[in-house]
Amino acid sequence: MNATSPRFAAERFFGVLTVVALLLAVEALVRGGALNAAIIPPPTVVAQKLWTLVGGGSFIKPLGTTLYLLFVSYVIGCALAVALGLLMGRYPVVDGLLEPLIEFLRPLPKPALLPPLMLFLGLGDTMKITAVSLGVFFPVLINTVQGVRGTDPVLLDVGRTFGHKSSAAMFKIVLPSALPLILAGMRVSLGLGLVLVIVAEMMAGTGGIGYLVIDMQRSFRSADMYAWIVILAVLGYGLNALFVRLERSLIHWSFSKAE
Repeated sequence: MNATSPRFAAERFFGVLTVVALLLAVEALVRGGALNAAIIPPPTVVAQKLWTLVGGGSFIKPLGTTLYLLFVSYVIGCALAVALGLLMGRYPVVDGLLEPLIEFLRPLPKPALLPPLMLFLGLGDTMKITAVSLGVFFPVLINTVQGVRGTDPVLLDVGRTFGHKSSAAMFKIVLPSALPLILAGMRVSLGLGLVLVIVAEMMAGTGGIGYLVIDMQRSFRSADMYAWIVILAVLGYGLNALFVRLERSLIHWSFSKAE
């Protein structure tokens, strides 16, 4: 649906109205004593804490730490997944060699890898980047393989007619054809990567928004904890919105067909 259409604007308005209504309901329930304010503070109190964090700039350093880990891990995971996915999708020999290992590791919940990675790599950035990169890797890999296999054989025949070698066809025909699926996998992996960064920071206890959320919870500073969760929610929403814009610019033909 077009983001500028009246229907989209109306749906967005009612969506925002629903959130506001829920916040007002929570505020009334807490003020009325139906909810424990020590566990669920009034949204107005959380908003005050959030204003203090944002206004004082104290959110910048933890946010920068989390974004750094996410960016580095995301780039590494996506780059390896696309490269390997192109090879597995294009060459059956490579797929036959790696597919059993991939299918063995893929269903494994990636947070379960954090304890052994901590033993081998410690609690620093290396452990976090490794764990998050693994979580990012598999959705992009699977989508890349499927995208490569779904390339129209007619396009490859045309490429051979024009004298394109295998390497040239990979980048001029196969990769553009698989790009919509690759980007879909990357969008899913962006959300998974953010989740894993936060979990890794919580378990390592060495900085970032994840560490602050768990630290506020342990200190029974629930209003501060919810304020950091709001920052995290805004971060996730913003990253997804930026990716959608990038996706639309890279594969605009795909969106124009859908609309």
